[in-house]
Amino acid sequence: MTKKNKPFRGKHVLVLEGYCKQVLPFLRGFKEQGCEVTVLCGSKLDCGYASRLPDHKILGVCDLHNQEESEKYIVELVKSGHYDMAFAPFDFSARVLSHHKEELSKYAIIYANDRDKFDLANNKEEVMRVCMENGIPCPQTFFGVENLEDIDKKIQFPVIIKPHSMYGARGFHLFHSADEMRQYVQEKGVNLKDYVIQEYIPAGSRLMGGNVMIDRKGEIKSSYLYICEHIYPEEGGTSTLNGIMVRPDITENCNKLVKLLNLQGEMGVDLMLDVRDNVAKVIEINPRPVHGIALGFYAGVNHAQQILEDAFGREVTPMEVSKPKTASRIGQTDVLWFLSSKDRFRRLSFQLGYKPVKEQMFFWDDPMPWFAFLWSGIKDFKKKMKEKRQ
Repeated sequence: MTKKNKPFRGKHVLVLEGYCKQVLPFLRGFKEQGCEVTVLCGSKLDCGYASRLPDHKILGVCDLHNQEESEKYIVELVKSGHYDMAFAPFDFSARVLSHHKEELSKYAIIYANDRDKFDLANNKEEVMRVCMENGIPCPQTFFGVENLEDIDKKIQFPVIIKPHSMYGARGFHLFHSADEMRQYVQEKGVNLKDYVIQEYIPAGSRLMGGNVMIDRKGEIKSSYLYICEHIYPEEGGTSTLNGIMVRPDITENCNKLVKLLNLQGEMGVDLMLDVRDNVAKVIEINPRPVHGIALGFYAGVNHAQQILEDAFGREVTPMEVSKPKTASRIGQTDVLWFLSSKDRFRRLSFQLGYKPVKEQMFFWDDPMPWFAFLWSGIKDFKKKMKEKRQ
């Protein structure tokens, strides 16, 4: 793409949460469209800070463990007036932009959902309610469980519980019996009103995701599925190898859910492909991009272009996956999967039929994020594993 036909040349985009993995394809994508790009980071080991692609790097307050100060910092940064658009690649900054969208829209285009739409999508119990009322497959969810007496009356075991709103899989617990659940609730002082309680999808089921881009007019402009082929740790960890999956029936359900929630932008739908009936059941929806979105870029969907077209009032270009055998891997954690998995020699990428397999964190023209991510992972390994166990 030459300078003459870069349609968004001169637009200054602020990208938040430079520590998350999905920052990298967006930094590259916005730059290729001609944008001036600034990334907010909390550490020099953040992927965005290590990258050579941003025009400007801000080492500021951007930390999930310091949300109050981070929120204040982000709000004041947007109010500085230096940016044409503010973009949130992850949960925390998406919430900040949505909750402050009205006041911040005076200073920049805030590419985030309105507060009420974001909060509805971020409430896992309400998403399950929408699914169940509209015939979208999801785990059976038990509503109105508020005290210990309700455990015996309303729940069929085994079940999992998880907070209505959370970042990642924190707060997830599995119970096989009423006695086990009652004991946990009493010992931990759990307020059941704060939790979603639903059917446990059994072992052997597959984690997968749907990525849907819906524009300001409510029209679907891209939609595709990916399956999580490798997960580390295998007991509820993060995907390390994602591959494109083609299932029109599942795609249709993802599109239907996004439209019912009246959302806009890049949406990630988490699903479980139930081993019992081969039905993909919605687990939750993320009202922001997920890290699997990097696969879409490799497979032929230019998410950065679509976002910029949508944000700046242009007609959004419809796009489809053009390379359906594509997969993307996070090499550092995929090695850990290989070392720990009993299926390591039966589920290698070439055995699964993927070609090409793209490295999500490494580019020859921008290699440093790979090393920064590796060192950050080594440094914080014990803490991150503890968070996943929790």
